[in-house]
Amino acid sequence: MFDFDPGDLAPLMALSIPIIAIMGGIVAGIVKQIHRHRSFELVQRERIAAIERGLDPEKIAGLQRPLLYGDQGMYTDPHLAAVHRAQGLLIGGIVTLFTGIALAIFLYGVADGADGEKVWLVGAIPVAVGIALLISWQLIKPANTPPNAS
Repeated sequence: MFDFDPGDLAPLMALSIPIIAIMGGIVAGIVKQIHRHRSFELVQRERIAAIERGLDPEKIAGLQRPLLYGDQGMYTDPHLAAVHRAQGLLIGGIVTLFTGIALAIFLYGVADGADGEKVWLVGAIPVAVGIALLISWQLIKPANTPPNAS
């Protein structure tokens, strides 16, 4: 009745992996947005309740600015935003640098040094980008000052 060949299943599985990954990313984004909205709504309700009771919401530790996020997902506290940006540059720089080194080693091994080919120099491009990101991290990383020290 059904003519099923197990060899037909492999291409179907190979094509379904990226589709499932994309769908998972979309679902993760939606869940993140819902969670951010609910968290922000809870903070707003706490502030309103504190104001109704006559409390100053700026003096309550849980309702201070660093816990709130802006519309673009950035921290409203400039010190935390600078730390977040510097961490992104550091992580990106390290990953790109070592990717370039690994690519250069791989291409050197594959080319086998035949006829003086320098194909391994292709790995110098991501190495240079990684070094540039690490220099950028060094230039913009915030000083070790407390965030509220003005």
